[in-house]
Amino acid sequence: MVRKKSYTLPHDGPPDNFDPENPYKDPVAAFEMREYLVREKWIGIEKAKILRERVKMCYRIEGVNHLQKCRHLVQRYLDATRGVGWGKDTRPPALHGPKVEESAG
Repeated sequence: MVRKKSYTLPHDGPPDNFDPENPYKDPVAAFEMREYLVREKWIGIEKAKILRERVKMCYRIEGVNHLQKCRHLVQRYLDATRGVGWGKDTRPPALHGPKVEESAG
């Protein structure tokens, strides 16, 4: 099943009437925002699972050459797993954020 590009689902984004300054002003919007955040977390988790399966298959297929042949998949998997999962919101971003490489110049 393929979704048309012009069609958007009603839950494709956060609620319009959610106020981050006063989140409990509108309880319905707060509930919809919580549902949106949970949905986005599950999407990230499932993407990481799919990439993990692809890495496993690449390792099995490539054998001893997996370090060169599967490097791009491993990098995508590691990027997908940074900051994904439950309980990561309260930790400092340096522990689970994107890896920052320092330049020598």
